[in-house]
Amino acid sequence: MNKHLHEIRCPIHVFVRMDSDERAVLDSRPFQRLRHIHQLALTYLIYPAATHKRFEHSLGVMELAGRVFDVVTNAANITDAIRRELLELSQPDKLAYWRRVVRMAALCHDMGHLPFSHAAEKELLPEGWDHERITRDIIKSTEIGAIFKKMRPTLVPEDVEKLAVGPRKAKDLSFSNWETILSEIIVGDSFGVDRMDYLLRDSYHTGVPYGRFDHFRLIDTLRILPAGPDGADKPGLGVEEGGLQSAEALLLGRYYMYSQVYFHKNRRIYDIHLKDFLAAWLEGGKFPTNTDSHLKITDNHVNTAIHDAALDQSANGHDAARRIAEHDHFKVLYQRHPDDVQVNRYAGHAIYEAAKLKFGPDNVRHDGPVEKKEEKNADEPKKERTTFFPVLCRGDRIVDSGKLSEVLQKLPAVKWDFVFINPDLLDSALAWQKENRAQLIQPPKEE
Repeated sequence: MNKHLHEIRCPIHVFVRMDSDERAVLDSRPFQRLRHIHQLALTYLIYPAATHKRFEHSLGVMELAGRVFDVVTNAANITDAIRRELLELSQPDKLAYWRRVVRMAALCHDMGHLPFSHAAEKELLPEGWDHERITRDIIKSTEIGAIFKKMRPTLVPEDVEKLAVGPRKAKDLSFSNWETILSEIIVGDSFGVDRMDYLLRDSYHTGVPYGRFDHFRLIDTLRILPAGPDGADKPGLGVEEGGLQSAEALLLGRYYMYSQVYFHKNRRIYDIHLKDFLAAWLEGGKFPTNTDSHLKITDNHVNTAIHDAALDQSANGHDAARRIAEHDHFKVLYQRHPDDVQVNRYAGHAIYEAAKLKFGPDNVRHDGPVEKKEEKNADEPKKERTTFFPVLCRGDRIVDSGKLSEVLQKLPAVKWDFVFINPDLLDSALAWQKENRAQLIQPPKEE
């Protein structure tokens, strides 16, 4: 007897459950490729157990997306005002369709990732391209489209595409309030299940406990709420007051995981060595963007190329490949210090430019904010600020979390600034920096 419901064991969620239609997407070539894309790039060189892949993360995101959808669309959790605003909530057939779309979008949301995920995306794709754009192309491809057509009811690829990437990454598409909320379930800044799963999963596999939070309580208290003060604006995802501490823990977990793992100094320099290698190894120094070429390249191909180039001094990217293979990465010459930032917000960039002149550009790398004239008098970039959300309090009052939570008010932005140096030059470079630091960090004079 053929099974229609399938269970996949998961160390984070115990079981991920899916039906045969979802299983057809899981078995497809674009999704199976994610078995060979590391979630955290070369982080396993620092945290040895961080070898998990985009494959299991995407399954986890689908599982959480289904749970959140069921909670926020439960009739007992919907106010009359929201029901009048979102007519889909009172239409069972539409709810069933959109539940399938939410889960499918969550399953497909990472299919456009390059080898080693985010490590080389910004620099090694043509201008205007990112993994979300490639994901959109895959969702609309003949292979995935054929699976959607066989489903009953048939899924509209554009519906899946919208929810998988959200309004910010699909500005050419028009989103209804309903579609915006559903995309927020997956990729939202505050409560996106993509973030929930990667924090829990990355924390588990790195052995760094800071990413754990009570996601069970958080999901159970999520609600669709008007976003503005006292319900003035369009609806979005918020939380009941009883789940506020769980929401705080999510955002604190994100802060600590970025500080301890994602912006770990050795992880960052391995990303840079990987980018240096790929820029030399790839034809034209860029990844291909057409769907078929994208699906043919995985971490396996890159690792083989790194291994071969590390043994061949004449190979393109030999030095970067050797440093990865032999764990001979560049060392920290300078790390962000609050006293230096008081003098020059871009102190690391200033030291980097001076170090390039002193020791040669091939021996120095920088990872941090780059000075831009238009930002000299600006506050921290908006993308680094804490994201606030509506909270449903007693008496049906809606309060902005930024006013209600002192934790979120004081949660700092994650900041980093590293200058790395060839390890053969480290001692002399450190002595040079110590002797000249005051002069090196001075901002350039205004013209």
